[in-house]
Amino acid sequence: MENLMQQIRDSKVLIVDDEQEAVDLMSTFLEQNGVVVFKAYNGESGLELVQKEKPDIVILDLQMPKMNGFEVSKAIKSKNETRLIPIIMLTGNSDFDARISGLESGVDDFMTKPYNFKELLFKVRNLVNLKKYTDELENAESVIFSLAMAVEARDDYTEGHCTRLAYYGELLGRHLNLPEEQVRAIIQGAYLHDIGKIGISDNILLKKGKLTDEEWEIMKKHPEIGENICKPLKSLRFALPVIRHHQERFNGSGYPDKLKGAEIPFNARLIAVVDFFDALSTHRPYRAALPADECIKIMIEETLQGYWDPFLINEFFKVLKQIKETQITLKDEDYIDFCLTNKII
Repeated sequence: MENLMQQIRDSKVLIVDDEQEAVDLMSTFLEQNGVVVFKAYNGESGLELVQKEKPDIVILDLQMPKMNGFEVSKAIKSKNETRLIPIIMLTGNSDFDARISGLESGVDDFMTKPYNFKELLFKVRNLVNLKKYTDELENAESVIFSLAMAVEARDDYTEGHCTRLAYYGELLGRHLNLPEEQVRAIIQGAYLHDIGKIGISDNILLKKGKLTDEEWEIMKKHPEIGENICKPLKSLRFALPVIRHHQERFNGSGYPDKLKGAEIPFNARLIAVVDFFDALSTHRPYRAALPADECIKIMIEETLQGYWDPFLINEFFKVLKQIKETQITLKDEDYIDFCLTNKII
């Protein structure tokens, strides 16, 4: 038992229950075992404390006025900054349907009232250990994202590039009604797509003139380098196709694997499209940023030449029309649709 107490000591637990006596009883027991306890007597207050204190575990009653336990759990699990906090749901209802609804809302474990205090300690211990593990993964992920930002900072002309790609990528993903997990992978891929450039020397990466054939072959290794950097983290597994394949082209002329058409993972094709627009619409050493209308014309031309996915190009144009900052005045939308739907084989 002493070993158990050592494992949970100083862990932060939030109890959310509208029955004050039940909260005080559990709180006293947990505090006697070295746990730091926060209390809330309704769902709204519980969510405020989750945001403020970032507890290691939330112990949540099912039956509460205004917001029940299912609703509170869904709210916690819907936010990136709190989605990994484990939740134990307390319920006097032990039937199957209630547990299924709890699992659907994101609950990690259950305790049926009246609960056993020793069982509670073991459940807290298990979920605290799980939280420590996921925190370590999050920290490792943060290091990799910091590396990606460091790569971007090496070149003054790419400042803000990853953030813009994540912005455009998320807009396009939501426009296409993609699942939330896929949108998250697109955002991750946007930030990490060029992380492999950390393995490319400055004299190649920042060279002002044209690269030699030998230098270009080195530069083309950055997607594979990036994939190898991120592959050990399972939390980034859905971003790996973007990292490896964002330089593929629809006609098979890209790298590193010369994939063609639908062989290229969808998320990689999407990021390639928004990456192309960002390259055209921002300042480069060899030219000024192009206005949105000019970018669209070039993107149409290159899509007709087979470089880009015509469906995603067309959908991205629809997204750009809704972004005021792009200031698109091109009015011949029918021409764009006609080119992309009738002249691309």
